[in-house]
Amino acid sequence: MAVSAAALRLFPSATRFVVLCGPGNNGGDGYVAAAALAESGASLAVFAPGDVGKLKGDAARARATYAGEVHAIETYEPRTGDVVIDALFGAGLVRDLPKAVQEAISRVDDRCLPVIAVDLPSGIDGRSGAVRGASFTATHTVTFMAAKPGHLLLPGRTHCGSLEVFDIGIPDRLVRSRAGDLRINTPAVWQQHARGLDPATHKFKRGHLVVFSGPQTSTGAARLSAMAGLNAGAGLVTLASPPEALAANAAHLTAVMLKEIGKAGDLAEWLKDRRLGAFVLGPGFGVGKKAREFALMLCGRALVLDADAVTAFMERRTELFDRIAAEGGQVVMTPHEGEFARLFPEIAADTALSKIEKALAAAKLSHAVILYKGSDTVVAAPSGRAVVNANAPPWLATAGSGDVLTGIIGAHLAQGMPAFEAAAAAVWRHGEAGMRAGRGTTAETLVENIAPLPE
Repeated sequence: MAVSAAALRLFPSATRFVVLCGPGNNGGDGYVAAAALAESGASLAVFAPGDVGKLKGDAARARATYAGEVHAIETYEPRTGDVVIDALFGAGLVRDLPKAVQEAISRVDDRCLPVIAVDLPSGIDGRSGAVRGASFTATHTVTFMAAKPGHLLLPGRTHCGSLEVFDIGIPDRLVRSRAGDLRINTPAVWQQHARGLDPATHKFKRGHLVVFSGPQTSTGAARLSAMAGLNAGAGLVTLASPPEALAANAAHLTAVMLKEIGKAGDLAEWLKDRRLGAFVLGPGFGVGKKAREFALMLCGRALVLDADAVTAFMERRTELFDRIAAEGGQVVMTPHEGEFARLFPEIAADTALSKIEKALAAAKLSHAVILYKGSDTVVAAPSGRAVVNANAPPWLATAGSGDVLTGIIGAHLAQGMPAFEAAAAAVWRHGEAGMRAGRGTTAETLVENIAPLPE
């Protein structure tokens, strides 16, 4: 009924509604929608693959609600003015679509017809978002009770169009039980850790964030992270710079402080100051022995490992993972697709796993929170908690955007947020900053558009 209502609401001038019904319960939904459309007086045609006489259970009972003729899907010839209701296969699809269905999708695509998908566009794997042979690209998708991973993970998300979640009366406790520790990333996940400012606070109580700079020719990324950390709420931020980069960094800094840290010994001495709340290592830092030494020294603290600091352990990851486990710090790693494949090659290569499952496997292996970047960023914890982010605009894909995200995570850690919540909140704020900055955003304007944490 929700599907038929959406069809009439969105396409009141449709010449004909074409309902494509599959062999299971998704097809059953299609037959009920067809019956409702017929009762409304709409022009209608129903097509299905295979023998509809072999339907069983709920699908057969739903088929009985529609009194009209059902045609073979092979005979469907799209017309101008058709609106297609795709009720062929839903979220449970785990195999490639039958040839006849793929050919029907191709015919609909050729005519650029609008499609309303029931549950998920046929061809999208509800668990991973993968395309199984072919898929409709829907104008609108009606799903029930809760969004599925395939609605949020790429490429599935790009096939869904606008998403409508309709309540069909399943108790929330059952939905949550089935979802386990997987959520869409919203303030509800982390808001309890986003503390308001105490009127009696001072800068050290708001958190001291340290960002490590790279050499003289690679200082910009660290400065972006530092400024993002300051704008995101850290009470003070220090850029730890090698001697050769001091002049370059000093020329660009005002509110961010500067400290000379050249060798591991310098860092060891500085770490005696327990007011240093959190650390960002990686943006523009360089790949090599120094990155590994610094990272291993910081595994007992609140730490974000990004970019070069992730790649530096490509061939020595066990050393890092063991140190994180032994030291018990609040560690967040932020790999993009390429960095993830370098650090977790066996997980990345497993095509049976969804992006969520890959992130969870990497978190368990590394003992760190994994922020697996992309348009469908996933944040996963070793405990099994995971969120999928959904508010990031496409124009965030710009140079330096990831450095800004890293700085926001660092600010949250410096303020005392747990690693998982710090990362999830940062991804959400990063997306909101992108929306505020608009389509022409650069990393610099992104920093200026970081809004306060919602309270």
